[in-house]
Amino acid sequence: MSRTSSVVFASLAMSVLVLGCGRSSLRDVPTEFMDAGPIPDAFRPDTNRDSGPLPDVGPLPDMGRDAPMPICGDRVCNGAETCSTCAMDCGMCHVCGDTVCEAALMENCMTCPGDCGACMTCGNGTCEAALGETCTNCVRDCGACTTCGDRVCQATENCTSCPGDCGTCVRCGDAMCGTGEDCASCPSDCGACVTCGNGMCDGGETCTTCPGDCGACMTCGDRTCQSSESCSSCPQDCGVCSTCGDRTCQPTESCATCQQDCGNCVSCGDRTCSATETCSSCPQDCGICDTCRNGFCEPMLGETCSTCAPDCGACPTCGDRTCTASAGEDCFSCPADCGDCPACGDGRCRGTETCASCSQDCGSCAFCGNMRCEPAASETCSNCPADCGACMLHSCAQALTCLFSCFDFSGGGGGIPSFDIGCISDCGASTCPSSRVFLNNVTTCAINSFVTGACGTGGGIGCITTQCSSQIAACFGDRCM
Repeated sequence: MSRTSSVVFASLAMSVLVLGCGRSSLRDVPTEFMDAGPIPDAFRPDTNRDSGPLPDVGPLPDMGRDAPMPICGDRVCNGAETCSTCAMDCGMCHVCGDTVCEAALMENCMTCPGDCGACMTCGNGTCEAALGETCTNCVRDCGACTTCGDRVCQATENCTSCPGDCGTCVRCGDAMCGTGEDCASCPSDCGACVTCGNGMCDGGETCTTCPGDCGACMTCGDRTCQSSESCSSCPQDCGVCSTCGDRTCQPTESCATCQQDCGNCVSCGDRTCSATETCSSCPQDCGICDTCRNGFCEPMLGETCSTCAPDCGACPTCGDRTCTASAGEDCFSCPADCGDCPACGDGRCRGTETCASCSQDCGSCAFCGNMRCEPAASETCSNCPADCGACMLHSCAQALTCLFSCFDFSGGGGGIPSFDIGCISDCGASTCPSSRVFLNNVTTCAINSFVTGACGTGGGIGCITTQCSSQIAACFGDRCM
């Protein structure tokens, strides 16, 4: 028998087995060789000859016949069928990591901790295989799976067990607007929807997502930025938003959250702290917040030039000689433009007065130790070296020049000229120890010249240089040591 005839005979034999027994259990035999039709006479074997055992013919040739197409609904998941194309045969797809714990899809704390949460035993420090704990569902006890870190999200890995390979699980509130999240489902990550700011608390809007329309949440003001609060809904707890201060009242801003852009609220400034006002929204009625006046401007606590001028300084528009109410300026926030408030100047710092709103009663806003040298607030190297640095020591000649600048010799009319005692103190404090005796001699001579009347007729500095020429000469000859 020829080799070709033997091959065909072998194919026929297997076809008979298949046809005679129904669906074949020989799944390793390619279906394209089954039911090949009648064999031509030229290929029929000679039944009168003993052909002997069939030779090993190797892989069967492709007869060019397509396998039967799989049928969705025959209760057998075969061929190209998958859970996506034929759920009736292959079952519903299992989607672990979609943030929904689906019991109908056999998801639980063991099979999908990313959706259902960790099991109660997970985290006790013991990998309990008897309870179903593995490196996949309880990394804390069993450690990371050995494949974790190969940059491929394996079938046994998920966003919980191996975020390095599979990515982080999508969770509303993680500060990232992830797949499946939007302004409606997760405004804390994706921002408020565009309807916010229309003056109506629409469906889906809350005190958290749109305080401008729905009002501030009840927890606002407890000094803790809750998960439901943000810079736009509660600046006193979460700090002011980055847009506050750009001189434009944004849709997410209001008179309560950003005075310098949106101006004072209608009732603010009536000297009564109403139920809707706070130290952040209206310090002129309610007083400055407790955190204010520590020398540091802290935006994360809601401090701005409007709410805490003692620490943050005056707002940019203050000082232009125009009292601009739309920018939140009044006698409290900007006395330079709007004038002093009625009670300011009575010699007592009381009520809502501050060093910024009434310096003549409350003193300077300088705060030694805030790492800012504030000469405009009388802070110098002499009274605050921590902020301004140590004073440079001067020779007597340098100190004398400094000293003369502390007197006003332009007044005329005789008598002792007006002077700044603080300035005189600073000049003396920065003089070299070895030079101070010469400076004291000049100072004593100058005072005596005015007291005795030698320079009391308006001689000014010219008279001093004449009356104290020897002391001044000794001073200029000094070398600081």
